[in-house]
Amino acid sequence: MSVAARAAPRTEEELDERLSEPRAATIEALRKAPGDIIVLGAGGKMGPTLARMAARAAAAADGASKRRVIAVSRFTAASVPRTLEKHGVEAIPCDLLDREAVERLPDAPNVVFMAGQKFGTNDAPSRTWMMNVVVPAQCAHRYAESRVVAFSTGNVYPFVPVAGGGASEGTEPAPVGEYAASCLGRERVFEFYSATRRTRVAIVRLNYAIDLRYGVLSDLVQRIMRREPVPLTMGHVNVIWQGDANRAALELLPRATTPPLVVNVSGRDTLSVRVLATELGKRLGITPRFSGIEADDALLSDTSRFRKTLGDPETPLDTMLEWVADWARADRPLLGKPTHFETRDGSF
Repeated sequence: MSVAARAAPRTEEELDERLSEPRAATIEALRKAPGDIIVLGAGGKMGPTLARMAARAAAAADGASKRRVIAVSRFTAASVPRTLEKHGVEAIPCDLLDREAVERLPDAPNVVFMAGQKFGTNDAPSRTWMMNVVVPAQCAHRYAESRVVAFSTGNVYPFVPVAGGGASEGTEPAPVGEYAASCLGRERVFEFYSATRRTRVAIVRLNYAIDLRYGVLSDLVQRIMRREPVPLTMGHVNVIWQGDANRAALELLPRATTPPLVVNVSGRDTLSVRVLATELGKRLGITPRFSGIEADDALLSDTSRFRKTLGDPETPLDTMLEWVADWARADRPLLGKPTHFETRDGSF
């Protein structure tokens, strides 16, 4: 059944099951990347479902044989490791700032690096730099012999003209603000290990993954339902379903190389925030209000390389709009973590 034909998830359990579904290409990618998989920084918004997807894809790829899928995080919520263990993922509590603890982590030929800090940078910039540069250095040193898919962000790019199709991987980075600068630092760390230790790396410059509990569409819905004006200061965005982003990361494991392969991961279309809010308003029966006017530039990504390498994301925009609106109408749980996509000064 196509994604568009499926009913909207009705519970968090059903949603997480949906977000952790591998496709045939994900399973084939893990056949080409044999051995254990470790997900570093697996306790965030995406990590738990990515780790579960890795376990499901590995089981399908390996048949009777079994490899370890290991999720590593501080795990501030005790329920997360319990759920991961239930779904065949080993959970190891670890503070990745602790160099000795990192060195004690299990060997694994496949690494997905997801650790980082964005929000709170204004209040504690030094911790953001530690999390986004020092932690990658410690993990890159520990797993220098592995293939690594490292998450980064489209924030490393400058704002680009809305009509231009987005920044490509060849666009010179020009990060705005300390968070974005520290993320470029994370990339440079992995580039260094790729150059000096021949570490095989793929860098994922992700631009606004969503599920139904967080993301740009959820932010818009919440503003509309609270009858708050939708800001248009950042008038255009790219979005991608979190499950599609999870699949992309795992499918890049066998493509990790030296020098690193850099891939923008997001939806293919430049989306108008005004149009998105209007479409969500129709589904909610509320006419949205707006504030500000759209700038002629925005933080946007050209995903041509992603689509040429891995194919188009499978979840259509209309499906995401329908599901997010349905989730909000039913007053289902949210993560309470707004994206602040409207920010233009790099302050988070």
